[in-house]
Amino acid sequence: MQKKGLLALLFSFIAMVLIACGGGSDSGGGADDVETVGDDIEDATELKVWVFAGQHVDFYKDAAERWNEENSDRPIKLTVETYPYDQMHNNLLLALQSQDGAPDIADIEIGRFPNYMEGEPQLLSMNEYVEPELDNFVSSRFDVYAKDGTYYGLPTHVGASVMYYNTEIMDQAGVDINSIETWEDFKAAGQKVVDNTDAVMTNSFPGDYMPYWIRVSQQKSHFIDENGNIQMNTEENAQALQLMQDMQDQGIAEVAPGGAPAVEEYYSYMNDGGAAAIGMPIWFMSRFTDNMPDLKGKMAIQPLPTFDEDDNRSAGMGGTGTVVTNQTEHPELAKEFLAYAKLTKESNIKLWEILGFDPPRHDVWDDPALQEDNAYYEFFGDNIFDILTEIKDDIAPVHITNQTPDVADQLNLTTLNKVLRDGESAEEALQAAQEELESSQSE
Repeated sequence: MQKKGLLALLFSFIAMVLIACGGGSDSGGGADDVETVGDDIEDATELKVWVFAGQHVDFYKDAAERWNEENSDRPIKLTVETYPYDQMHNNLLLALQSQDGAPDIADIEIGRFPNYMEGEPQLLSMNEYVEPELDNFVSSRFDVYAKDGTYYGLPTHVGASVMYYNTEIMDQAGVDINSIETWEDFKAAGQKVVDNTDAVMTNSFPGDYMPYWIRVSQQKSHFIDENGNIQMNTEENAQALQLMQDMQDQGIAEVAPGGAPAVEEYYSYMNDGGAAAIGMPIWFMSRFTDNMPDLKGKMAIQPLPTFDEDDNRSAGMGGTGTVVTNQTEHPELAKEFLAYAKLTKESNIKLWEILGFDPPRHDVWDDPALQEDNAYYEFFGDNIFDILTEIKDDIAPVHITNQTPDVADQLNLTTLNKVLRDGESAEEALQAAQEELESSQSE
């Protein structure tokens, strides 16, 4: 049976299970959190948003409140439902394929977005809103949410990657973070950390390929080339993965509790000073402020260390494309509200003020509002946009295709564990991943 046939059978089976369990037009499972704006406004039009990141709820609530203040003749009742990552994406895909049960608006994580571009997308075009504003944005952030010239998703941030340092630990170790320019410098600093403190320098994350992908991208390498061919086993990709194994062998890195950076076990560990540094995108700042409060005033950001002088000191990582589904009963209102929430100057400023994200609309970067004191400056210091300005030209585009989810699964479930837990060489593990993905591709 062909792979697509298997998928169709799987989704048919899931649909039957959901119907038997009382599914249908419902989401297929209860939300972790439901919050509503505008439920006290008479005749407000109801719109529903699905999100997978709880941090996004306040952003949409703020947008809805501002919309209702400015559009009293067209108020909305916005309900924001938060679901676990896999559940939300799986339910949304099933709802779109079965043509029943999708929300009006949904966040879709960048790695999952290609799944929704298969065949004819069940999403509405946002071109009429995107095209007039495109020159004001980092336009490459729209490309990953587009197909055949149609823009379906609106970006949430640039996703510039940086190194986060615990300055309390680094000071105790006698390390000046400004002196760390290369990964060799980073390893030397790590030795001082383990020699002089109770912390390790950093962590490996066998359950989340993003920290690894950052080191791949900064070398201008990819997992999938521009022609859609799998390229797991490049020299750059092996070097990026071998670095983490080498740091573990040196004793300056250890596998993170929970195996991933965005889990409670890691938050608790980091909050207690378990490690001195982590490389993640700017949007990870909100994970610190929300989940690691004891680190307030102790964290600072710097450009990423490099392998050699030709490498980039940053990488554009992660992302969320927000879409309007074709099941909305209010397509024009839903599209206009989404454009208001994600494309306007004020909303891009709110992306920083509420979420701590680097706004994709670059013409607000020098806006005085972005210089005003807020929770992120209090937590990380006042040089955040100085660092972002310094590295903004070091953000290379990444290749996202419908094979990206398979690559992510291969890395998260198999390859990273082979290297970071079992000690297999990066080169051998990546060659095995290359063969496995090529085999799956040909089925």
